[in-house]
Amino acid sequence: MLLDDHEGIGQGSRAICFAKRSLEIANRYGCAGPMLDKGVVWNVGKVFHEDRQIYEFNLLPEEGHRFPAFINLAQPYFEKFLVERVREAQAQGAPIELRGKNRLEGIEVKEDHTVLTVATPEGNYDILADWLIAADGAGSPMRGMMGLDFEGRVFQDSFLIADIRMLSENFPTERWFWFEPSHKAGASTLLHKQPDDIWRVDFQIGWDVDRAEELKEVNVRKRLDAMLGPDVEYEIVWTSIYTFQCRRMKQFRHGRVIFVGDSAHQVSPFGARGANSGMQDVDNLGWKLGMVIRGEAPDKLLDSYDEERAAAADENILNSTRATDFITPKSRISHVFRNAVLALSETHAFARPLVNSGRLSVPCIYDGLSLTGEDALTGGPEQTRPGSPCPDAPLGDGFLLSALDHGFTLLTVDANDAADVSEGGIVARHLSIEKGDDPSGALARRYLGEATSAVYLIRPDQHVIARWDTYDEIAIRAALRCACAKE
Repeated sequence: MLLDDHEGIGQGSRAICFAKRSLEIANRYGCAGPMLDKGVVWNVGKVFHEDRQIYEFNLLPEEGHRFPAFINLAQPYFEKFLVERVREAQAQGAPIELRGKNRLEGIEVKEDHTVLTVATPEGNYDILADWLIAADGAGSPMRGMMGLDFEGRVFQDSFLIADIRMLSENFPTERWFWFEPSHKAGASTLLHKQPDDIWRVDFQIGWDVDRAEELKEVNVRKRLDAMLGPDVEYEIVWTSIYTFQCRRMKQFRHGRVIFVGDSAHQVSPFGARGANSGMQDVDNLGWKLGMVIRGEAPDKLLDSYDEERAAAADENILNSTRATDFITPKSRISHVFRNAVLALSETHAFARPLVNSGRLSVPCIYDGLSLTGEDALTGGPEQTRPGSPCPDAPLGDGFLLSALDHGFTLLTVDANDAADVSEGGIVARHLSIEKGDDPSGALARRYLGEATSAVYLIRPDQHVIARWDTYDEIAIRAALRCACAKE
């Protein structure tokens, strides 16, 4: 049951950048197709200083992936496609219920359930919930009702978002970021294209600003006109002002209450790490909570959600903090060093990794955490080590990730004598791939490396648990128990 304090999908663009990993997750739930059809695909970004392009980058230069590095898609469209998929599932008998205009008024946390007081236009009522997932945003009323808070930093700078409808051939479908743009409309500026001829513009406008004054249309237009030129026609669709915040809860799980997304952690929007990390939160939590509810795994499996996604939040906060410090230098000397890096990067490739206009979202690798198993694949690729998300690869007429089981998968590449493995009622379905199934060689590069054969045990969220040179049923059973928190 989903409780929402308003009716229907959200308003305003809000999150617009959905990463390849989010598309892969959405594909397992049957809604990546509409997202890709509607979204604006991009892989290339360009970085400018004043009026000069200093370099460009490609986030997905290699072939052999089903999805692009990113699509731009306003969040209401994403919500719409999710709701449509839920309606389809409901029609097929799925026990899902959406309740709009249901606002949480109170919560009482018990040892084995929670009691929610919910307000509706028809009056209040109570719900007893075995498990409660708090996905109520950065201002999380639920977090406040439980007396919990964020830890972290709020950066003293403000950014103005303007979504505009514009027909222009001056800007391609790429991510463009300006440091100290010559138009002077902001200390930095970011430009993205969305569907329906909508463009997202971010202006860095400083800390000591009158927000109400800055949001007046006449003042928003002054900045846009300075950037676009007086002859460009556009319509303002949505505006907002935000500050950089890099914060998280100390713990994401509190007994039967589990926090996800912005209710659990906040990062600055440069890098598209907010919505995309929220997608990874629920993907991580979903299969674990499902196993606990079905009695297939002990309650402590949910502690690994807190462990893994807290590590991911820390990684996002670290990257977001570094981006914020680079975009908004806090002293004269840091500004000098920042601009020296920009000047060097124009002609020297070694300096470009030091430029930080927002390290763009990538999935977290759960290195060395409690559900990570052994790495016994001699010469195996670094990108598919235990804890890493499975990279996609062409496979016959389709792609590897679509062929993985929705539960646990035992993937073998040129390995003989393998079969399904069952342990404690949990089955890892066998998927065998031979050299003839991999004409592009992408799968061999990503899963074999220097090895001649490989065996991978893969979780329902498509992260690698463990890997071996050859099929070893005893080791696989042990790894499966570990992944279900049974030892």
